[in-house]
Amino acid sequence: MESRRGPLKSAVPSNVVSPVRRCSRTACGRPAVATLTYVYADSTAVLGPLATYAEPHCYDLCAEHSERLTAPRGWEVVRLLDGSAPPRPSGDDLEALANAVREAAKPQQRTAESAGSARSADPMEVARRGHLRVLRSPDN
Repeated sequence: MESRRGPLKSAVPSNVVSPVRRCSRTACGRPAVATLTYVYADSTAVLGPLATYAEPHCYDLCAEHSERLTAPRGWEVVRLLDGSAPPRPSGDDLEALANAVREAAKPQQRTAESAGSARSADPMEVARRGHLRVLRSPDN
């Protein structure tokens, strides 16, 4: 196609550029697996799955650099999970699990005094085992 100024350039991408996106970190040539963006107003760095298109204000990171990512002091890092990666337990999940294991390991024997006070607090309760309660049927 011709214009008055000469031939129009094609908008078709060149085959010279590799279709595989690489890590944005200097001297790292590994394939990118995640995209990092910053929300400056909230002092937040958001790391999510690799974006569909390369954006000028986003950074593509390889697996190693996305795992080791840290944010400046006072900033928060939000890691969005993609559907293909298995979810990793958070610190809160691990703490809740440790607390549940400690609670289960405690002796489940109660004194007659505490058993009597628990039954008087709830007349429908017949027995208790850990956090589970056996309740009397309302028909009885």
